[in-house]
Amino acid sequence: MPPTTVSRKLTVDDILDLRAYEKVRAEKKAAILETKRRRRIELGTIITVMFESRDTMWYQIQEMLRAERVISEDGVVDELRAYNPLIPEAGQLCATIFIELTSDAAMREWLPKLVGIERSLRIKLADGREISPVTDEAHDATLTRDNVTAAVHYIRFEFGPDDVAAFGAGPVQLICAHPNYLEAVELAPFTVAELAADLNH
Repeated sequence: MPPTTVSRKLTVDDILDLRAYEKVRAEKKAAILETKRRRRIELGTIITVMFESRDTMWYQIQEMLRAERVISEDGVVDELRAYNPLIPEAGQLCATIFIELTSDAAMREWLPKLVGIERSLRIKLADGREISPVTDEAHDATLTRDNVTAAVHYIRFEFGPDDVAAFGAGPVQLICAHPNYLEAVELAPFTVAELAADLNH
């Protein structure tokens, strides 16, 4: 009988109420900034890719609840529904793509040019194999347009057992195959190690 896989998704019981969160917020923020440092990839000059985890999504939910002063269980459930899809299960990597534009002129130039960017990222393994992304279905339905892209996208990568082994052995590249934004970067060994843990546990 195969071993039972325990889901990593967050539940209402994992979320602190506002008063309890305030007591630990400074400590949690320092820890999560270090986690994000290991998981954040600068891809070229205007795109950042953040590989998400249970910890980063827990922090995101807590911060959203704090900012919006949400105290109802229904409000917590809404946030869980929004962010749980970005917690990777074993064999997955989940990522947020940020198009970092700081002016209206840059947005008018780049957002039309980068339509389809969320489908253009690849994880390239040492043997040349490339893992293509799966886009978030709910996000696609609301934000994807033919003539302009959004500044934030959510994607996941699905790995088979051989892919997981090759990833952990490294080296690994993150590449963008979009014709208007051809970029590639090799992941640091500490990032590969961090993400390999996502894939294996």
